[in-house]
Amino acid sequence: MPLLKKTPKEEEEDGDPFATNPESRYRRRATLERLVGLAPFGRARRPPPKDGDGDSGQARRRSEDFGLLRRLPGRRKASVEALAERPVPKRSSLLRLALGTRGWWGSAGERPPTVESEGVSDGDQDGGGQRQEGRGKAREPLSVLEILELIQRRELVAADEQIIALEAECVALSPSPSPVPTAGRQARDVALLYEALLAQLWAVVGEAVPAGRPYPPLRSVIRVLEQEEAADRRHPPGTPGRPRALRRRWQEAVGRAAGERLAQVAPPTRLDAHLAALAARLVGDLGAVRCHVAPAYPSEYGAFGVYAHGYHRALAQQLGALAQRSLAVPDLYLLLDWHSNTYPREVLGHPEVGALLQAQALGPLLPPETQRSLESSCIAAVKAKVEVAVAQELQLSEDTWAEEASSQELQEGLATRVTGLLRAHVDRALQITPEFGMEMAHSLLGVLVTFLHSFQRKVERFLEAPGEATPPDGATGRAIALVNCCPPFRTFVERLAQFGHPESEEPRRQAHAALDKVTRLCNHVLTQRLFEDLKPYFNKLMKRKWLTSSDAFDTIVMHITSFTQKLRPLRPEPYQVLVSEVHRRVLIEYVRPLLQVRLVCTSAKMRARVAARLGDEARQLRELFSRLDSTSPWLDSVVPRLRELLVLEDTAALQMEVGVLVRDFPDVRRKHVAAVLDVRGLRGQAARQEILGVVQDLEQSEAEPGLPRQRAFFSELAVTREVRCLPFHLPRLARLSRLCLRRPHPQRPGQVRL
Repeated sequence: MPLLKKTPKEEEEDGDPFATNPESRYRRRATLERLVGLAPFGRARRPPPKDGDGDSGQARRRSEDFGLLRRLPGRRKASVEALAERPVPKRSSLLRLALGTRGWWGSAGERPPTVESEGVSDGDQDGGGQRQEGRGKAREPLSVLEILELIQRRELVAADEQIIALEAECVALSPSPSPVPTAGRQARDVALLYEALLAQLWAVVGEAVPAGRPYPPLRSVIRVLEQEEAADRRHPPGTPGRPRALRRRWQEAVGRAAGERLAQVAPPTRLDAHLAALAARLVGDLGAVRCHVAPAYPSEYGAFGVYAHGYHRALAQQLGALAQRSLAVPDLYLLLDWHSNTYPREVLGHPEVGALLQAQALGPLLPPETQRSLESSCIAAVKAKVEVAVAQELQLSEDTWAEEASSQELQEGLATRVTGLLRAHVDRALQITPEFGMEMAHSLLGVLVTFLHSFQRKVERFLEAPGEATPPDGATGRAIALVNCCPPFRTFVERLAQFGHPESEEPRRQAHAALDKVTRLCNHVLTQRLFEDLKPYFNKLMKRKWLTSSDAFDTIVMHITSFTQKLRPLRPEPYQVLVSEVHRRVLIEYVRPLLQVRLVCTSAKMRARVAARLGDEARQLRELFSRLDSTSPWLDSVVPRLRELLVLEDTAALQMEVGVLVRDFPDVRRKHVAAVLDVRGLRGQAARQEILGVVQDLEQSEAEPGLPRQRAFFSELAVTREVRCLPFHLPRLARLSRLCLRRPHPQRPGQVRL
C-alpha cells in the first residue's frame, strides 16, 4: 500500500500528462507529429489519395518519416539502421520497426494489420509465383523501408510490384501545386529502390552459373523483367525513368558476371597454363548455361547466345589485357597461336558447346588491329634476336676457316645452323596463320640478305688475302666447303620468296647476287691452279706442229680429267656450275690461238687438214664434258661452226654459216669472223666484204643489252689487228718495190740539188 494517496486530480493527470494545459498538449502533439510524422498522427492532415494510386485507397507511409528516424538518437535510430544490415525474419509494420519496444499508442483493435508481401515467398515463386486471389481484403501499401526489406529478402517480384506502384504515385503527384516536394522525394525513393532491386537481380544472375544446377531464383528475375517490360509499354513516351529497358541491362549484367567469373581465374606463372585455365572455365560455365541456366529463360530471350557473347567479350578483354603486356617471343607466339588456333579448336570446337557457339557468329577475340600489332611486335623481336644469332654463327665459323677443318664440318657448322634458326621461326609463324607466316618470311629474308652480304665479304677477305697469289694446298678443301654452303642458302632464299610477299623480289635478287659472287670466288680458287697448268699446252695449239702431233691436246684432256676427280666433295649444284665454267673457259682457251691467226692456210689441202683436226678435237671435248655432266651443251657447237668456215667454198654458203654462228653466239663480232677468214686464207676483198656484211649490223648495234656472263664467249676473246690480204702474190710485190726504189725522183723547180 503506498504511503501517500494520490488525489483524483493527480490520478487524472497521471493518466493524461497533457490534461493540465491544453495548449501544451496541442504543442507537444504537434512536436511529436513533426518529429515522427507517422500515421495515424498525421493521417487527417494528408490529402486523400487519388484514384489509381497504390494497390488500395489506404495512405502510404512516406520516406521522410524514416529519414527523421535515422537522425533521432537512441534506440529508434539503431533499429532503422540495422534494417539494412540484417534480414528481418518476420515482416512487421513500419511503426513497430520505428518505435521499438514502446509499441503502438492505440489499442490492439486500432493497429493496422500486419503487412504481408503481396508477392509470395521464394518457395511459392519457385512453384510459379502466382498471387492467390481471395486471401482477404486489400493490403496496405508498403513503405520504402518495407520494400527495401522485400528486396533484401529477395522477394523480388513483390518488391518490383510495390516499386511500380510507388512510381505511379510519384507520376500522379508530379503536377500537384503543393509546396511540399513530395513527388521529388518519392522519385528519389523510386530511383534508390530500383538500384537496390537491380543489384539483387544481377546478383542472382551472377550466382546462377556457379551453382551448377537449376537455380530457382532465376524465375524471379525473369518475372521482374517481364513486369518491367509491361510497365515500359504502359508509360507514355517521355515519362521520367522510362523505358527502363531491363532486358538490355540484363544482357549487360550477364557480360559483367562472365567477366567476374573469368577474372577469378588465378593467373599462373606460365602463360600457357593461364590460357588453358581460362578456356576450361569458359567451357565449364557455358556447359552449365546450356544444361541449367538457359532452359529457365523463355526462348525469345536467346539466353545461351547472350551468355555466349558475354563470355566471348570477357575473354576478349582478358586477351586484350595480356596483349598490352611486354611479352617474350615464346609468349607472343603462344598468345597468337591460342587466339587463332587453340581457341577455335578447343572452345569453339568443343563437343558439348562448340556447335552452339559456332551458330552465334561470335567473331574474333582480338580486333584485327590488335592482332596485327601483336604480329608486328613478334616479327620485330624475332628479327632482332635472329640477327644477333646468325652474326655469332658467322663469326664462330670464320674462326675455323683457317684451320684444317673438313668440308662437312664447315658446311654443317654454318649453313645448317643458320637456315635452321630461320626455318624454326618461319614454320612457327606459318602454323598460326598464312598471312603471319608470309610477313615473318619476308622479314627473315631481309635478315638472310644482310647475313649473306657479310658472308660474301668475309669469303672475299679470306680467299683474296694478300701474299697468297697461289692458293695453298688446303685452300681447295676450304673453297669446296665454302661453296657447299651456297646451295642450302639458295634453296632457303627461294622458299622464303615463294610465300608471295609483294616486296620479296628485290631481296631475293640481292641474295642470289651475293651467293653468285661467293660461288665465282670459290670457283676461281678451284680452277686457278688448273688453268695455270694448262696454259703452256694451249700455247702449242694452232701451229704447224699441232697438225702432226696431238700430245698437247691429250695432255689438256688428261689434266681436266684429273682435276674433276678432286671435285667429288662438291654438292651437285656447285659441281655443275664449276664444270660448266671449266667447259666454257677450256673452249675459250682452245679457240683463242685460232683467232690469233697463228696458222694461215695456203691451200685447200691444208684447210682440209686443219678442219679435220678441229673436228676431231671438238668431238673429244664434247664427249669429255658430257661425261662430266656439264650443263652447257651450247658450247659444243662453237668449234664445228668455225670449222665450217674453213671447209665451205661457196660464198653464199659461207654467208649462211656466218648467220648461223651469229644466231648461236650473239656476242660474235666482225673482227672474229675476219680472223677466221684470215686463217682460211681468203684474199678476195669482194668475197670478204660480202661475208663480213652479215655481222655488220650486229656490230653497229650498241644499244643491245649484253649477255649474262655464263653465256658470254666471243666477248672474252680479244683479236689482234685485222690482217689485210693484198690481191696479188708476194713475189710480184717484191719486184714492184725494187722498181720503185730504183726509179729516180724528178727534181722540183727551184729546188737546189746538193
